[in-house]
Amino acid sequence: MSNPATPPVVGVLDEPAPLTFPPGFLWGAATAAYQIEGAAAEGGRTPSIWDTFSHTEGKTVAGHTGDVACDHYHRLTDDVRLMAELGLKSYRFSVSWPRVQPGGSGPANAEGLDFYRRLIDELLANGIEPWLTLYHWDLPQELEEAGGWPARDTAARFADYTQLVADALGDRVKYWTTLNEPWCSAFLGYGSGVHAPGRSDGAAAVHAGHHLMLGHGLAVQALRAARPDAQLGVTVNLYPVNPASDSPADVDAARRIDGLANRFFLDPLLRGEYPADLVADLAKVTDFGHVRDGDLATIATPLDVVGVNYYSRHVVAAPVPGEEPEQYWRAPSSWPGSEDVRFVTRGFPVTDMGWEIDAPGLVETLRRVHEEYTDLPLYVTENGSAFVDAVVDGQVDDADRLAYFDAHLRAAHEAISVGVPLRGYFAWSLMDNFEWAWGYTKRFGMIHVDYDSQIRIPKSSARWYAEVIRRNGLAAQ
Repeated sequence: MSNPATPPVVGVLDEPAPLTFPPGFLWGAATAAYQIEGAAAEGGRTPSIWDTFSHTEGKTVAGHTGDVACDHYHRLTDDVRLMAELGLKSYRFSVSWPRVQPGGSGPANAEGLDFYRRLIDELLANGIEPWLTLYHWDLPQELEEAGGWPARDTAARFADYTQLVADALGDRVKYWTTLNEPWCSAFLGYGSGVHAPGRSDGAAAVHAGHHLMLGHGLAVQALRAARPDAQLGVTVNLYPVNPASDSPADVDAARRIDGLANRFFLDPLLRGEYPADLVADLAKVTDFGHVRDGDLATIATPLDVVGVNYYSRHVVAAPVPGEEPEQYWRAPSSWPGSEDVRFVTRGFPVTDMGWEIDAPGLVETLRRVHEEYTDLPLYVTENGSAFVDAVVDGQVDDADRLAYFDAHLRAAHEAISVGVPLRGYFAWSLMDNFEWAWGYTKRFGMIHVDYDSQIRIPKSSARWYAEVIRRNGLAAQ
């Protein structure tokens, strides 16, 4: 008679390990001056292009403006307290150019600088690293009237403004971003005209993009001279761009849009050149005569960090064979020279902005920047989502936003695991705010803002993010 079978050993299966981020990973949240500050005519501030644009009939949803916004100008102490309660390690904010240098020329406005001194002092007192962005789209209106970013002189004016800010605040600020999303400033502001200043001219958009980058280079040089120990960078909004099929026409459409969305900025900033195919694509728009000797070397002035803003992916296709391209022509367009390219949806879940949710695209984007362009430390300087939120019994359960953050932070961790030198992550946004042409109809914040009472309510995503920061990682799935 054989022995009975040995019973199996019953034990606890190995559970997946939590996803821990590297020591010192910089956890933050981000905002922009015009979106939250309010006090549009206080403290010596003069109008920016966004003041003019939002006060122009038909430019923003329901005529919303940033006149009051989140009233952060008067509530900075309470807002920093909320940041501290979340455990933020860093706060990325922008300086309002017309608050610091009214009109965009001349001496600094002491009252405007004092506001940012108070903000920085509050941050430091709460152990929060200030991350200062010099330009988040609020060009002084007078400089727009003098030609705006399509005019070369605006780059020089930006360098002068940078010097004023560096002299006043540089002793307490380590991290500096020159520009936020120059693609939006150039191609939405001067191409399609859906952002301030609302101009629609393909050549002006291309010229604006170049002069924004020239201003960036001049600003880096000014900062480097004034603050040699500072960490200097720029923030670009990037997208994976994929063809809708493997047809040569769709593949070429993807190449063209990738050129305008990504390589238009990455190549000059990190390689000191414009891609030859992009220049050829834009030949019918501009002859690039606005690019002068030495410009590209200035634009490529060495950096310390690169900021990446990521929200979604572009999938594109060429016009349908046999049909007139004009039926896809979007005039005015954010894509000069490529107006006939179709943007294709894939049936993915979308945010309230209509943007498809595609967390793997963050991995692709970070890997591309690292593997094709630079070994510099990278930071996700914006990532987030708009959803329709409801206050119920004094709480906001934003499960969709929480899931979005969770998926993208897992993607960020994956990027680190394959060698990307990702050093930090900034959630967009700290609080609900003025969402540009959408006014107050789109909510990106981790903190709910009642725009009538200005009451702030941390959402479920805020409490979840605080726990992520506390343990420097994510729970296992």
